[in-house]
Amino acid sequence: MDDKLKPKLFSVMKNYTKSQLVKDIIAGIIVAIIALPLSIALAIASGVEPQYGIYTAIVAGFIISFLGGSRVQIAGPTAAFATIVAGIVMENGGGKEGMKALAVATIMAGIILVLMGIFKFGSLIKFIPHTITTGFTAGIAVTIAVGQLKDFFGIIYKDGYESPIETIEKIKAVFDNMPIKSIDSLSSVNYWPFIIGVISLAILIIWPYINKVIPGSLIAVIVGSAIVALSGIEVKTIGDLYTITRDLPSFVMPEFSFSTVKALLPDAFTIAILAAIESLLSCVVADGMIGSRHRSNMELVAQGTGNIASALFGGIPATGAIARTAANIKNGGRTPIAGMVHAVVLVLILVLLMPLANLIPMPTIAAILIMVAYNMSGWRTVVNICKKAPKSDIFVLVVTFVLTVVFDLVVAIGVGLVLACVLFMKRMSDVTMVESWKYLSSDEVKKHDEHKQFNEEEDEDHIRFKEVPKKTFVYEITGPLFFGAANRLAGMTDAIKADVVIIRMRSVPAMDETAVNTLEGIIETFIKNDTKLIFSHVNEQPYHVLEKAGIVEKIGKDNFAKNIDEALEMAENIVKDKK
Repeated sequence: MDDKLKPKLFSVMKNYTKSQLVKDIIAGIIVAIIALPLSIALAIASGVEPQYGIYTAIVAGFIISFLGGSRVQIAGPTAAFATIVAGIVMENGGGKEGMKALAVATIMAGIILVLMGIFKFGSLIKFIPHTITTGFTAGIAVTIAVGQLKDFFGIIYKDGYESPIETIEKIKAVFDNMPIKSIDSLSSVNYWPFIIGVISLAILIIWPYINKVIPGSLIAVIVGSAIVALSGIEVKTIGDLYTITRDLPSFVMPEFSFSTVKALLPDAFTIAILAAIESLLSCVVADGMIGSRHRSNMELVAQGTGNIASALFGGIPATGAIARTAANIKNGGRTPIAGMVHAVVLVLILVLLMPLANLIPMPTIAAILIMVAYNMSGWRTVVNICKKAPKSDIFVLVVTFVLTVVFDLVVAIGVGLVLACVLFMKRMSDVTMVESWKYLSSDEVKKHDEHKQFNEEEDEDHIRFKEVPKKTFVYEITGPLFFGAANRLAGMTDAIKADVVIIRMRSVPAMDETAVNTLEGIIETFIKNDTKLIFSHVNEQPYHVLEKAGIVEKIGKDNFAKNIDEALEMAENIVKDKK
């Protein structure tokens, strides 16, 4: 991972060739064809006008490719944002008012992303557990699929029935408004939307086996539109629900106020965090496909700038799209030029062909989004985790998934991270051990060896191979010493009557303030009882913490031994002096 704040475009152009230019142009055209129906479908799924999805792919797609930290990233509207965007728009009055609120939230999210890149937060993506990203991605997939049931089945809500936002409410709405209530009602049901939806879904599933270059979504749109237009069957189309224009995106500065910013700040953080996760994950996947290394912080700056520009030109939030990025790579794209070409081709399509989008049936759009949901669900990964992962990881995945579906992404990620951290600390506390050793007579040594199995028999430096002096206790601590494991130190006070206590810390990589505080209390007890303390093999971080807490000064630097042999020799001398 490269941390330089320099766009990849400026690096790859040094050795750019005409043959690569041709490949990039071809890849850009193909990706634009793929992006066209997806951008329209994702805009509709987000509760906004179809052309706003195209605006996003054009503006954000071009800027993110131009400034991005990846050679091949293709950006635009993605399924991950659909439910979030729809929620922001609906909760702020819908229509133009909702779009104004969305623009403010997106601009703030863009600013957050730029700051994350400038302050080099790009590497923090590795601290989000795989189980959480898998859980919320699968949850988003379910919410998208549920949101398409209405159009796929051609369900018309009853008069006065408001369109719900939450996933559970959408499921209830589908059942409440289902036209088939009894056997008698079967003859009056319009089955054509469902038939068109099934035909479109079948094309999306089968077409990749026929042709891998032309996207199945484009074929589904053409076939679905042709059937509806030529047959005159009763099926809702995009033109029945939306007014589509061929106008280019125009600059609009949204109104900012303190109350608006305060109200939309949580949404802005949600957009920023999700955009960062999605784009950097896409970059990692792309790196694996082309053997390159992306610049994570520059990518965050580009994502932030692209989102700000998208909002200012009527678009919605954008991020790196893994499927479109993979398509770009498979078709020969190897530089950001391909992503910029993809944006330019979409401009031409918008101006020349956009009114034809009026003919696209809503069941076809629903089928496309159901397929998007299926592809992003990662159900194979979920099954694999459930088969092989520890129960705690499975629990985090399931909780994140359920909370994403039932509540929202913010709650899911927040709770998921807290759970993952708590369970991780539990694991770390479980591996932290404090073992005690004392002087044994020859008979006791023989009896001890007969009854105890040692896992470290290959470790010649193990304390069992050493001779512990009389009136000396050795406590060997293994694992990190932090607040979750600090209580394990309490047993050390059992050696209160010993002349010397050796605390061996060769296997302690780190310790925190809680552990230091606990250790201070134990040390005070030993000092009051005139028990000499020796520390053996203290690593750099724990030593620095002990030094900062004043424990090194209190014990004395001379009582910090380099290894156990030196510590045992010091203990033996102290015991002899006390006789």
